[in-house]
Amino acid sequence: MRVLAVDPGSKRVGIAISDPSGTIAQALTTVDAEPVGTLVTRLAEIAKRNEAARIVVGLPRRLDGSYGPEAKAARALADAVRKASGLPVELVDERLTTVAAERSMIAAGARRAKRRATVDRVAAALLLQSHLDRKR
Repeated sequence: MRVLAVDPGSKRVGIAISDPSGTIAQALTTVDAEPVGTLVTRLAEIAKRNEAARIVVGLPRRLDGSYGPEAKAARALADAVRKASGLPVELVDERLTTVAAERSMIAAGARRAKRRATVDRVAAALLLQSHLDRKR
């Protein structure tokens, strides 16, 4: 069963998808967070188009484990995507996924412009792979 991961951000939303067995995550795409009014519909359509059976949404937490306004927005997004897609949606801790994605891209020699364009979907893939590994 395929799992779709959503790494929400204020400007861009990273998307990743698992293989059909739910074992390996791969970066899929990045979508603009604006217009907010159509984001949920766009995410539900991506899930449907990629035959996802469930969705995980990154829940941003602070380093001390507390939740800020971004977490509230992620919870609202998860609820809205659950309603729009009809799929089970789970919130997953996404602390430091963007930092890890950025570091891995720097280590691979990616230039700044390429990192800016792809870091969100790489972070979504890291988030999803971590989730898949924990589930096994």
